[in-house]
Amino acid sequence: MLSYVSGTSDKPMLGETIDANLRRAVASFADREAVVDVATERRCSYRELDEAVEAVARGLLGRGIAAGDRVGIWAPNCLEWFLVQYATARIGAILVNINPSYRTHELDYVLRQAEIGTLVTAVAFKTSDYRGMVDEVRDGLPGLHDVVYIGDPTWAALLADGSTVTSEAVAERSAQLTFDDPINIQYTSGTTGFPKGATLSHHNILNNGYFVGEVCGYTEADRICVPVPFYHCFGMVMGNLASTSHGACVVIPAPGFDPVATLQAVVDEQCTSLYGVPTMFIAELAVPDFPGYDLSSLRTGIMAGSPCPVEVMKRVISEMHMDEVTICYGMTETSPVSTQTRADDSLDRRVSTVGRVHPHLEVKVVDPETDQLVPIGEPGEFCTRGYSVMRGYWNEPEKSAEVLRDGWMHTGDLATMDDEGYLNIVGRIKDMVIRGGENVYPREIEEFLYTHPDVVDAQVIGVPDERYGEELMAWVRLREGSEPLTADGLRGFCHGKLAHYKVPRYVHVVEDFPMTVTGKIRKVQMREEALEILGLHGAAGTHHA
Repeated sequence: MLSYVSGTSDKPMLGETIDANLRRAVASFADREAVVDVATERRCSYRELDEAVEAVARGLLGRGIAAGDRVGIWAPNCLEWFLVQYATARIGAILVNINPSYRTHELDYVLRQAEIGTLVTAVAFKTSDYRGMVDEVRDGLPGLHDVVYIGDPTWAALLADGSTVTSEAVAERSAQLTFDDPINIQYTSGTTGFPKGATLSHHNILNNGYFVGEVCGYTEADRICVPVPFYHCFGMVMGNLASTSHGACVVIPAPGFDPVATLQAVVDEQCTSLYGVPTMFIAELAVPDFPGYDLSSLRTGIMAGSPCPVEVMKRVISEMHMDEVTICYGMTETSPVSTQTRADDSLDRRVSTVGRVHPHLEVKVVDPETDQLVPIGEPGEFCTRGYSVMRGYWNEPEKSAEVLRDGWMHTGDLATMDDEGYLNIVGRIKDMVIRGGENVYPREIEEFLYTHPDVVDAQVIGVPDERYGEELMAWVRLREGSEPLTADGLRGFCHGKLAHYKVPRYVHVVEDFPMTVTGKIRKVQMREEALEILGLHGAAGTHHA
């Protein structure tokens, strides 16, 4: 047998735009709760959500936003993020998700590359002064003509600008849209040193959210606690769109992840589903008074974003009442989910695999050199084809062509498939690091480290970490006569310029890097040596799905 499977389903795909789907939910579930923003004590029914989305949509139309214009959103999780997501979909603007952890270097690139004309942003969050960073880059971006700050008079001004726009005008715009229109750009770190903008349509993300919800068994009675960030597919697709396509309720426990706030939200809001990357569940289980939280309302949820430790999965099932919890595998370029475990899978399958192919999708495992299918059980590159595959990387046709071939998305991940179609992710063809659910490409960091005045050369690798799955280690060669470079010194250089999860935890200064006879750097050998240098053999033995 060869490693190919297709996801048959008796449920048809949704052939409609996100707005048409939301309006159907509003008509069916008008008085049911749609969103709860715990931190600000705001909640709205589907009817109230529709009215609030309409107000933002009118404001955007009043500002002259055309279908296809890019509207950036740079903020932690909040009700306004939710409203902007659905308002841009209503008028056909392309929402560009910007990671709240970004600093000026990354912000400037994304604003420029996506040609963002309007930016909706928080004023500040934690240590991030968003207003200050916008001011720092704005002069060099003449195309950025409008910045709206959430919770600031500029937000009220946006809504006021919609007062002259009629609902008929909004409805007319919405009626002109098709479900194949691009509606979202999500940036994923690139091997070329800068992120690439995966361009997704209504059809891509609405159907993916819908079928994630179907596999989870969602109905209008479900209340989904979403502590994962909205800027990522996990939050805005698997969370928000899975919820609204079933008339369920999204509970936002806090602007950023807080294990105590998350547990309390589950209790107070009687959530039936809880999302998280493994590190989030580990943090929740480690809360000192964890046994005191009554989590009996939970029945399901999703653990995804990075390899899921088997023992953590077992504890989530047994101690958090999540008997039907699922594992998902995917990537931003595929909207994101390609495989998912099911509630009726055996415990062994549910904790040690990434499940089976999603409805209406195809998966194959191929030899990366020949593109030929490999036999069942043998490792090869995980490829997927179907409605979920992105339209391409924004304004980067050559990079799109590198991964999209004959409709297949070549993920770069190594996988095995068993004779029942269950898949395991066993490695990566390239050296991407997944740290706590965040994809980090070493070359982006290496190119930044080259800007350090004392660094001649830099190589970044992932090393095992019990908490985050992987951590970053920088191997550097220094200029002759330079001062010694410590991990703290390097982190200080990166502070404020790179997102926190891209800052190397470990630094190792070397005279030379391990090389092959053909002059290529041997990162495999570097990882092996790193285990000895850092004493990480214990972390390397942590078992993941």
